[in-house]
Amino acid sequence: MISPLSAISPIDGRYSSKVEELRNIFSEYGLIRYRVLVEICWLEHLAEDDLIQELPRFSEKAMKHLNSIKENFCLKDAERIKEIEAQTNHDVKAVEYFIKEQLGKQEELKNCVQFIHFASTSEDINNLAHGLMLKQARDQVIIPALEAIEKKLREMAHKYSSIVMLARTHGQIASPTTVGKELANVAHRLKRQIAQLEALQILGKMNGAVGNFNAHMIAYSAVDWDASAEKFIKNLGLARNPYTTQIEPHDYMAEFFDVLARVNTILIDFTRDIWGYISLGYFKQRAVANEVGSSTMPHKVNPIDFENAEGNLGLGNAVLSHLSAKLPISRWQRDLTDSTVLRNMGVGIGYSIIAYRSILKGADKLEVDESMINADLELSWEILAEPIQTVMRRYGLPEAYEKLKTLTRGRTIDEPQIRAFIQQLDLPQSAKKKLLELTPQSYVGNADEQARAF
Repeated sequence: MISPLSAISPIDGRYSSKVEELRNIFSEYGLIRYRVLVEICWLEHLAEDDLIQELPRFSEKAMKHLNSIKENFCLKDAERIKEIEAQTNHDVKAVEYFIKEQLGKQEELKNCVQFIHFASTSEDINNLAHGLMLKQARDQVIIPALEAIEKKLREMAHKYSSIVMLARTHGQIASPTTVGKELANVAHRLKRQIAQLEALQILGKMNGAVGNFNAHMIAYSAVDWDASAEKFIKNLGLARNPYTTQIEPHDYMAEFFDVLARVNTILIDFTRDIWGYISLGYFKQRAVANEVGSSTMPHKVNPIDFENAEGNLGLGNAVLSHLSAKLPISRWQRDLTDSTVLRNMGVGIGYSIIAYRSILKGADKLEVDESMINADLELSWEILAEPIQTVMRRYGLPEAYEKLKTLTRGRTIDEPQIRAFIQQLDLPQSAKKKLLELTPQSYVGNADEQARAF
């Protein structure tokens, strides 16, 4: 057993506790377990077809034995398969031989061993195993983690919907927004990607060596193999791709990894913004007892959760982007370059999950510092140049933009200067009164309503 201290990858080392849910999915053990599942399900499916007379329907006792192989599959079983693989030098064939061993323990099933892996190429088993791995990871790990982030952002958006802050465009102070509205922006982006990930079809194939049911039709020409494959794959919870070579071409995988990479890019954007707002003092971080912020500066509470997340999101995207670019490419009807690459699906997803956990941890520590935000607003009356020149334009006052540019560009303007400028404008009294009542805190459009409506 590898200790977390001796693991090469931090996924299996320092951060192993954050990706525990992925171990049974993307490990070598997980891949083997899914291969066994697919092989046995295919055998059960064939036995249900009355046209395949040499393989009669299984008795309840036989089905119980088959189910026990699937449901009780354990590390010891995977180790036995690896022992067989050491002799065969072929991982899928080792699974076939393992199942034959298991069937030999039951009187009825030992006569059916030749129908294990019947008319199948290794990729018939592998592609479905990989599809099931991605489906379980998406439904049970990835989407719940992303929904937890979206929920947290939504709660914060509502909580801080009316806290006005300066926006910053190009890094410079700009028209005000609210803290809640900016969080709602991120939550909305994230929600769209979650919906796309949920809707994405995870495809599979079960059509033989080059995708044409060649062997199937020679052995059992009366069977409707298209319909049979459709039913089998659907029963696994996947969608069938009817047009393939030896391999399912992995386009859906590229779509899967691209959506996940977009999610990660959105969250990189978010972590960088939060880092900046913490630096400005807009957010404080709740100190945790016994934690240390710096080895030499005792006062520090560093934004380490968001920095950790940003780094791991980048690592995740590096792997996901390679998977997306490489997997749909295969020479002629098949080459093996996808095989080793597919073993790293859990790496890209693992780094992503580590980041998601860090974001949630960091978000739980955040507290808005309204005094710091208000201090910035009070020092920034020049932001009212936008509404003033806009009202001037409405009433036809000449050179509205230019006059406000002369007054404010590159300068810090205080309240009396803004009020004096408004007073001398040739505007209707109602318009002038509205401008005189305006403050940096009240010039916020419908940001509050947008945040609460999300």
